[in-house]
Amino acid sequence: CEACRAAFPMVEQLRAEYGDRVNFVIRYFPIQSHFNAERAARAVEAAAQQDKFEPMYKKMFETQSEWGERQVPADATFRGLAADIGLDMGAFDAAYNDPATVERINVDVADGSALGVRGTPTMFLNGTELKFKTYEDLSAAVDQALAK
Repeated sequence: CEACRAAFPMVEQLRAEYGDRVNFVIRYFPIQSHFNAERAARAVEAAAQQDKFEPMYKKMFETQSEWGERQVPADATFRGLAADIGLDMGAFDAAYNDPATVERINVDVADGSALGVRGTPTMFLNGTELKFKTYEDLSAAVDQALAK
């Protein structure tokens, strides 16, 4: 979603600054009101199955303005991104269309729902949901947690 795209640079800055001291976990939580959200999650998971989570994750956010708010399937766009990062396209197609991929995504959705996630982006630090508006809000919370 647009809000996740807006948070993406902050997350990447956090990862760059704290990645050697903080374990970052990214979970799928496609919002049903976003037409291509589930498809995007399937594409990223299909890439992850070829050890290309990171490049696909970044491509999704870098190109989100091209497909994110559209009400038509972005399957061809996601397939093009997969080809761009050098995935085995037969394996990508198989994983993208495999019900087990959706089941994997739904595990994250269930976990998020159990934690009270209602929208995205939602971030947790040591099990506590973070409220943030700026990078400084996030970095201050991480600094405080590291100081403990």
